[in-house]
Amino acid sequence: MADTTPTLSSSSAYSERSIRVLKGLEPVKQRPGMYTRTDNPLHIVQEVIDNAADEALAGFGKKIRVTLHDDGSVSVEDDGRGIPFGLHPEENAPVVELVFTRLHAGGKFDKGSGGAYSFSGGLHGVGVSVTNALSTRLEVTVYREGEAAHLVFAGGDVVQPLQRRPLQSGERKQGTTVRAWPDARYFDSPHLPLGELVHLLRSKAVLMPGVSVTLANEKTRDTQTWQYKGGLKDYLEQSLATDPLLPLLEGAGFADAQDDSFAQGEGAAWCLAFTEQGAVLRESYVNLIPTVAGGTHESGLRDGLFQAVKNFIELHSLLPKGVKLMPDDVFARASFVLSAKVLDPQFQGQVKEKLNSRDAVRLVSSFVKPTLELWLNANIEHGKKLAELAIKAAQQRQKAGQKVEKRKGSGVAVLPGKLTDCESRDIAHNEVFLVEGDSAGGSAKMGRDKETQAILPLRGKVLNTWEVERDFLFKNNEVHDISVAIGVDPHGPNDSPDLSGLRYGKVCILSDADVDGAHIQVLLLTLFFRHFPKLVDAGHIYVARPPLFRVDIPARGKKPAAKLYALDEGELQAILDKAAKEGVAREKCQISRFKGLGEMNAEQLWDTTLNPDTRRLQQVQLGALDFAATANVMTQLMGKGEAAARRELMELHGDAVAVDV
Repeated sequence: MADTTPTLSSSSAYSERSIRVLKGLEPVKQRPGMYTRTDNPLHIVQEVIDNAADEALAGFGKKIRVTLHDDGSVSVEDDGRGIPFGLHPEENAPVVELVFTRLHAGGKFDKGSGGAYSFSGGLHGVGVSVTNALSTRLEVTVYREGEAAHLVFAGGDVVQPLQRRPLQSGERKQGTTVRAWPDARYFDSPHLPLGELVHLLRSKAVLMPGVSVTLANEKTRDTQTWQYKGGLKDYLEQSLATDPLLPLLEGAGFADAQDDSFAQGEGAAWCLAFTEQGAVLRESYVNLIPTVAGGTHESGLRDGLFQAVKNFIELHSLLPKGVKLMPDDVFARASFVLSAKVLDPQFQGQVKEKLNSRDAVRLVSSFVKPTLELWLNANIEHGKKLAELAIKAAQQRQKAGQKVEKRKGSGVAVLPGKLTDCESRDIAHNEVFLVEGDSAGGSAKMGRDKETQAILPLRGKVLNTWEVERDFLFKNNEVHDISVAIGVDPHGPNDSPDLSGLRYGKVCILSDADVDGAHIQVLLLTLFFRHFPKLVDAGHIYVARPPLFRVDIPARGKKPAAKLYALDEGELQAILDKAAKEGVAREKCQISRFKGLGEMNAEQLWDTTLNPDTRRLQQVQLGALDFAATANVMTQLMGKGEAAARRELMELHGDAVAVDV
């Protein structure tokens, strides 16, 4: 009898040979978007500039020169200490070679008194190795200890090994020169955006008073040099579109050796300006790294400013009856430049566009608030002008909210009984959390901001609505309650639904950090993509990311005991590694795993998931695929008759699944 056992074709076979281990710089070449921006090569050049700036920030350099060469290459020169080129004691290879060829090799892991860099933008030891991986050629010359060392890479590999020679007469005694030829294959455009590069270099000069930053262009034969002595204030004054309402508010604060909460040197410098009209300018930096997407240091500036202005208004009884002040009212017309110093910054992603360090809110706010309070009470007339500006913004906001309420008329469906609504009617600030389970909903109700945050608990798993017709959606109570609560009816991708009834600017999915929570999250995302696509298009749908672990670290030295939260195993390990470097053994760290949101009390839920300054909230977007392509993928994932397609998809791409939603 013939063997009828099904066999897999060679193309679909899954065996030990199917597993591939990427070595060296291969991960960068395979997935460059995980390590850098791929629209143009600016970020890989910035990695080299940041290294030069870190030397200046540490006090070892006074000059940075960037040259755009005729052949498309870019060179960065500094007069810092120079990258060490002796043999690494463990790897038995020149240190400078390791820096450019090994991921997670660098001099910026050892922060604090024992490390080569106390404050730097370097975090992962990935930066210049990515520059090397994504360049057709890269040359490095180091001047150090009476010698010059030179080596050359091509496609990330060494093609000319390290050569050392004595310094010649007239050569500089120390520093590093890196010249790179970005590989056009990895970028949408091979051209550097000159405007962004100029802005980056100019900002480095602003943030490092006394340091000279030069840009030379061989094609145009132009040379620009920036050197600021006035720092942030001069920069902001020159950059404002309109005259400020008040004198610029400049300040700085840094922790000293006696500080119990922060490391010596941590803190911030800032300059604030308030204008009645025109565009506002907002720039922030962490250890000289531009954070174009903001982050927790900006939240600290906002919080400190709000608390200072609020206290001033209360002290002088300036707030009209019926007006409630919110942080954005004070911040609405504020322009600022903020430069924070954080010992061990945690960024969102390798491109470091957003700071995630939770302590940075308290760090910056603790210096901003008292400084601004002193200034406001020493300059009462200026303080009253600022108070008037904030109160005017609050009145306009409340008036706009009332207009939206009137448009709804009296025919609004009765809101679900289990919805705990917010007090504000301002859609721009209001947000609703779709919370898994009644117990978690109870903690969320107690921990939320009653002014702007609403809670809608969901019981059990939401219906898979991918193949449910729109007319039958409301047979499911949970789907009905979600639609009525947000104020928008189900619709299709080609419809033009009435969004004027939308009651919340942010609709946030909040489920447990485990597998069941992920399943509920997927079911809700399916509902919104299939039946509320215009809310996704308009950027109203978000996913909240609660932590899976809590780590209690005992007091160490002058640092008090700390409670830290980790989203997953990777973050947990990073916290434990950092604690070990600070002398706290793993067994002394108490690790708690949250079985669900219901185990978190109101304070914990606020700190980790609800507080806009410290939470992780991700906006849901289509990404690289268009709507039709995304719909095809969703059909494979959620269609009832697609089990075979799902299996094939998992076998092909299971190892490439990202954590981000």
